[in-house]
Amino acid sequence: MKSLRSYTMLTLLALLLTGTGAHATAQESLLDAAAPGRAAALPPGVTLQRDLHYGSGSLQTLDVYRPARAIRAPVILMVHGGGWRGGDKSMGRMVDSKVTRWVPRGFVFVAIDYGLLPGTPVSRQADDVAQAVAYVQQHASEWGADPRKLILMGHSAGAHLVAVLAADAARVKAARIAPWLGTIVLDSAALDVPQVMQRRHMRLYDDAFGSDAATWKALSPIDLLGAAGSPLLAVCSSTRPDDSCGQARRFVARASALGMRASVHEEALTHGEINFTLGVAGAYTDAVEAFMRSLDADVLRLLETKS
Repeated sequence: MKSLRSYTMLTLLALLLTGTGAHATAQESLLDAAAPGRAAALPPGVTLQRDLHYGSGSLQTLDVYRPARAIRAPVILMVHGGGWRGGDKSMGRMVDSKVTRWVPRGFVFVAIDYGLLPGTPVSRQADDVAQAVAYVQQHASEWGADPRKLILMGHSAGAHLVAVLAADAARVKAARIAPWLGTIVLDSAALDVPQVMQRRHMRLYDDAFGSDAATWKALSPIDLLGAAGSPLLAVCSSTRPDDSCGQARRFVARASALGMRASVHEEALTHGEINFTLGVAGAYTDAVEAFMRSLDADVLRLLETKS
């Protein structure tokens, strides 16, 4: 498995190291976001169950971080990025700040892996995420968590995948997923896939979405929206040259028109910083937590607890 992860990361680097100007800047930002790194030591009292299988695939695994005394704890389920081809659920830059911030306060934090390109097409990756959510809801009580109180979060490619799930009611029904509290989309620039594919774009999008316009729409969160779902927050980097904030605003406008409670939060941070600084004390984390507080009374109570 280690050699597979090394291969996928090297392949991702090769795919991203093309282009000039604004696209080169965007690619460097994505490289920064997908950089591997060992997770730090766990905070006192936090325990980790590693590599639980939610499916039969080698990458259909998840890690569960639990507080010392979890009693009907809310769950934060995190989906990593990496251009649909790389990344890992145990990347320290993704996990550390979030586990340190939220698990000692009483949340259960779950980080998942999923099948990657080229072996697993993006549509099946979205199915993996759906399967993982269903598994967590089915097993949450075993970890002292409340299956009804789940917050779905993803970054980059993972943000696209959770946005697909938030928009695609048919996929949710097929996976037998119960309603969840809310979705946090961390800087996806693939909320409107047809628009992305019809303008100059990075090669990784060709590998993810191909050349068929019907496939673009089938994997495009803004095109999948058809009914109001759980509340959604779209965080975007205002420093990106490929207009992730413009896509976020259009997605939220359409979702709001359908009756979904949805909002955009723009941050002057890089693509990678949107991920690895979430959980660090400051205005950005406060803004995301304000959305989380609005979802549930128990979430509100725990976020007011000092760790």
